[in-house]
Amino acid sequence: MTITVSARGQMVIPASIRKRYGIRQKSEVELLDLGKEVVIVPIPDISMAKSRGILKGVSTDDLIRERRSLRKREHSRD
Repeated sequence: MTITVSARGQMVIPASIRKRYGIRQKSEVELLDLGKEVVIVPIPDISMAKSRGILKGVSTDDLIRERRSLRKREHSRD
C-alpha cells in the first residue's frame, strides 16, 4: 500500500489499517527506524486511569506474601 506524505510531513493511515490495529484519534504510534525501512507500531491504550482499582481488596501484606512465595519457588528450582 502506498501513501503520500504532505508538505507538512503528515500522512494518512488508511481506515482499514486504523480499524485493524485500534488506532483512533489521539492514539499514539511509535516510528522505528530500522536502517532501510521505517515501521509504525501502535502503542496500546493503557493508562493509569484505566488501571485504577485493579488491586482493590489487595493489601500490601498480601503483595509481600505473594512475592516471598514466588521467591521461594524460584530458589527451590535452582
